[in-house]
Amino acid sequence: MTDFVEVADRVWVARYEWADANVTAIGSSRGLVVVDTHGSTAAGRAVIDDVRRLGAGAVAAVVNTHWHWDHSFGNAAFREQDPGVPIHAHEDAARMLADKGEYMKERFAESEDPHRDEVAATDLVIPDQTFSSTRSLDLGDRLVELVFPGRGHTDGDILVRVPDVDVVLGGDLIEESAKPWIGLDSFPLEWHASLDVMLSLVTPDTRVVPGHGVTVDRGFVETQRDELAVIGETVRRLAADGVPLEQAVAEGDWPWEADDRIANACRRGYEHLPPAVRTLPLV
Repeated sequence: MTDFVEVADRVWVARYEWADANVTAIGSSRGLVVVDTHGSTAAGRAVIDDVRRLGAGAVAAVVNTHWHWDHSFGNAAFREQDPGVPIHAHEDAARMLADKGEYMKERFAESEDPHRDEVAATDLVIPDQTFSSTRSLDLGDRLVELVFPGRGHTDGDILVRVPDVDVVLGGDLIEESAKPWIGLDSFPLEWHASLDVMLSLVTPDTRVVPGHGVTVDRGFVETQRDELAVIGETVRRLAADGVPLEQAVAEGDWPWEADDRIANACRRGYEHLPPAVRTLPLV
């Protein structure tokens, strides 16, 4: 059992220990919008129980901020509760969940993760309400805006904006409890530009809900934007200087610890640069 905490009028956030994942519930006269559904059908059922304890109404819609398992694998639980509940996501997030979801389940099955059995038992439910740029959800007494700011953590990250209370949900474009994860489906050369779009929606008073960790402010987003810009520009410079990919991590001057995030940033950045300005490893 995890408590939802109200961060603004009828906007509640629950922070779940597994994957340190945030789930947000947005209240309205037409019901609740639940943003992200956690990492398995079983976990999604627990989210539903926690939402029910709010006593704020039935779930009218679900939103996935992106396709990753810890944000979308709980979708089936919401369809169990209401087979007609719409699930919104960017079109590329829905595509990636359809293409890669079973692969993620297989990776869990091969791991020592204590949740591997519940992930294996999870039925993947692909969002059925997709869009390419923006979508507005009319909730009667309030509007919720879904915005695709550009590629970053994945190719289908979206922002969720609740303008009447100045709240923006950033998904994993922003993380507070760790540095944002740069994976092998990320776009490190573009990520900072997507955060520029996000910052155009963020005021000095905006409450920003990250995908993981506590609520942050505009200054926090600006700092992560600048760090990601440095990472992207460093990758570009290394490639332009002819540094081979296998040497790039060691040669770069990075704003973060040179861990798997930085290694992935180099690999993905080199992949995305034109051949004329990169040097790939010998194989």
